[in-house]
Amino acid sequence: MKLSLSFLVLGYLLSQFYRSFLAVLSGLLQADVGVTADDLAFASGLWFLVFALAQLPVGLALDRFGPRRTTALMLGLGGTGGAVIFAVAQNALHINLAMALLGIGCAPVLMAAYYIFARSFPPAIFATLAGAVIGFGSLGNILGALPMAWAAEIFGWRESILAIGGVTALVAGAIWFIVQDPPKAETPDGARGSLLDILRIPALWLLLPLLVVNYAPAAGLRGLWVGPYYADLYGATATGIGQVTLLMALAMIAGNFAYGPLDRVFGTRKGVILTGNLLGTACLFALAFFPLAGFWQAGLLLAAVGFFGASFPMMMAHGRSYFPPHLTGRGVTFLNLCSIGGVGVLQVLSGRVHASAPAAPPEAAYQTLFLFFAILLLIGCIIYAFAKDRTD
Repeated sequence: MKLSLSFLVLGYLLSQFYRSFLAVLSGLLQADVGVTADDLAFASGLWFLVFALAQLPVGLALDRFGPRRTTALMLGLGGTGGAVIFAVAQNALHINLAMALLGIGCAPVLMAAYYIFARSFPPAIFATLAGAVIGFGSLGNILGALPMAWAAEIFGWRESILAIGGVTALVAGAIWFIVQDPPKAETPDGARGSLLDILRIPALWLLLPLLVVNYAPAAGLRGLWVGPYYADLYGATATGIGQVTLLMALAMIAGNFAYGPLDRVFGTRKGVILTGNLLGTACLFALAFFPLAGFWQAGLLLAAVGFFGASFPMMMAHGRSYFPPHLTGRGVTFLNLCSIGGVGVLQVLSGRVHASAPAAPPEAAYQTLFLFFAILLLIGCIIYAFAKDRTD
């Protein structure tokens, strides 16, 4: 089981890389391929949207066929194929196609690990295990920061992405041969086990708004907007942007490990989630009001957004606590659809928000962008404040 999970963590590491590497390549892609920052916002959002739409069939496949075949086939075909297309891209359409395939390839990896946790481990430690997988897997977030910038400058960005595609194929092959499926849950007599059964759980409805928006600011800023923000306002090069994205990536990793055990420490999931997201909201408002605070001052605020925005595993644990065993696969993938789908929609909208903001002064567009994320996160927190707390 440990060996199985280690290769799923490697797969999730690649997923984190593919969702975040555009930020440090933004300048190179604009120069070599002729795309704009708004084009890249759409491409980044497309990864999340396709990833989210794939969650429903992924959930069905996990329950019917198990995590081994589901993950190996999707990561091997979609992940490797998307990387190859990206490496030879000549225009925005190629970039979009590559990111869509990468989204499909990465869609099952984290949920496969969560499925194994839910079926094979005590419910009380689900949040800790879920946070640990994201924490270790988020090393891909680091690889997509300064190391990606260095590799692109030394070897070329096309060659670097092609090499990552080769690693993706190897990891997919290892998952096929090594990952072990947990025993399947028995379906109660008369239970259909459909998405409608999940939607009939009333306690979920007050969780969903925050789940839709809580990861979007950290993912959107780290995955793309840090690059144009620092290039436009601070004149940063790829290396400088890589330093800031590395700081933010490290903060996101620390946040995943920090959130994990806090529900058992404080005896509440709702309180931990709500406090963390309100602090993240405050950091976004600070960036909106002080966009020129300084290179590292802004970097620390962005890192705090990443740290406090790492409540996803805790929210998954909160939602998972309402699912019966036979709905585990579809339940966790539905929650993931809401979260990643929210990131995708908001990332696409963020490009429109940035493009429609005043052109002068140059910081105005980014103030509008930070306010956009801050207000949505605040609304999600207000609704979630009325949710029912639940621990295992």
